[in-house]
Amino acid sequence: MEDKSRVIFGNQIPEKVVRSAEKAKAGYLKKFGDDSGADYRLATAPIDALDFLGVKNFVFGDATEPLAEKLLVVGNIRMGFGHYRISIAMASCAHALGYTPYWLDLASFDATGSKMIRAQNDLYSLASRISQKSKLFNHFIWEPLNSEGFRKITYNAKDQKNSELLVPIFASLPKDVPYIATHVWPAQGAIHAGLTHVVNAIPDNWPMGLHLSEGAIHTVQTPFAYYGYKTLRGFDKKPLSGIPEKELKMVGRYVDHELLVHLAEDNEKRRERALSGAPMRFLMTVGGAGAGYKQFLSMVRHLLPYIKEEKATLFLNFGDHRDAFERLQKDLELPELKTYFNDYKGLKELVSSLRGRDHSGLVAIYNKDIFEAVYSTNLLMPECDILITKPSELAYYPIPKLFMRHIGGHEVYGAVCSAEAGDGSPECDTEEKANEAIDRFLADKELFCHLCDRIDELHKSGAYNGGYECVKLAAGDAE
Repeated sequence: MEDKSRVIFGNQIPEKVVRSAEKAKAGYLKKFGDDSGADYRLATAPIDALDFLGVKNFVFGDATEPLAEKLLVVGNIRMGFGHYRISIAMASCAHALGYTPYWLDLASFDATGSKMIRAQNDLYSLASRISQKSKLFNHFIWEPLNSEGFRKITYNAKDQKNSELLVPIFASLPKDVPYIATHVWPAQGAIHAGLTHVVNAIPDNWPMGLHLSEGAIHTVQTPFAYYGYKTLRGFDKKPLSGIPEKELKMVGRYVDHELLVHLAEDNEKRRERALSGAPMRFLMTVGGAGAGYKQFLSMVRHLLPYIKEEKATLFLNFGDHRDAFERLQKDLELPELKTYFNDYKGLKELVSSLRGRDHSGLVAIYNKDIFEAVYSTNLLMPECDILITKPSELAYYPIPKLFMRHIGGHEVYGAVCSAEAGDGSPECDTEEKANEAIDRFLADKELFCHLCDRIDELHKSGAYNGGYECVKLAAGDAE
């Protein structure tokens, strides 16, 4: 196995950093055991919420199952909802292009590498929660780490070394299988395992050493990200060799086929609702770590009078975090509301009924199943007018957006990208700015319709076609 922690895109990594990376890997081996000799076999199980895409979920089994003739593997991990959401978009585009998508969640197995991922994810989640409670921790540690710490090329060395632990999971996959990774660890693991058709779909607009996986084709969604990775500008104090063109492609935004196929009609319905005075439909996504809760609470409180006056409708997707709903109930005197708790079928029926008629009130959604929790937002997006979200992976989706304050510093440029493109607001980093933006969207229909027009223009230009392009690159079909 080639040691990719010593030289990254022709840039020599200091020996001290390499030794630290080797020590980190040794620590995980000591903690979780060495399974390099394991004979893991990949069987499959269905994902009910994604049955319309024909997605097959890889699990460990007694024997390796035969694979579909025309397939594409989506390598991912659950880290919040973001990487799962992008993974679903890739599976959707693969299905639309005639491939059978396979789901490979590297954190889901009873394997050393999976345990390493879960341990790191636990630390990330803990730090994220602390950052929301401690302004000092957020200012001096969390923000700098997410914007500048993860940016350094030396950070990549440790991840490259740790991802060697993932190799045994890939043992029964063909080396030439088309493969898209929606997080860098699944990309690095696949490259270490010898896979030859790996696409590393970089999720953020802020270039970081964290996302490098030499040997894969790196895809980015924006010109800003392309420049950053082509030059590796700011990844070190001295100028670095960047990523060569054959390993770096600007493809556009990663969006599901189902959200694009009727997008022009969706936007026309949005404009019709706005100009007719129908209640404006707001969709808010809620994280489970408590991130941004104070601002979220303020925005819901601000929207309640509009809901009472039937000027607004609010859909709240609590994902798989019912505790967040219970906290909101405790902190706010909520009006009568409709709940869809573990009622995915009922939610789909509601979504079907929304087209062609007005809807007012407050709707709360919760699903214990992670796939239903994530995809509930996708179901609602075509029928809603404004998506309220932090500027993470949803910053690139084709719906008018109102951006709350970012959580990690790397998210800042997601809002910058959307505001520059014209399909979302600038980041509203205070409660006052966010509530002012709500008032503005409700009062200024010209502004709202302008965002819809820009989405139409971006769609016609191919700006939202990144998922399709990633599939073509992985399959070797790109022009």
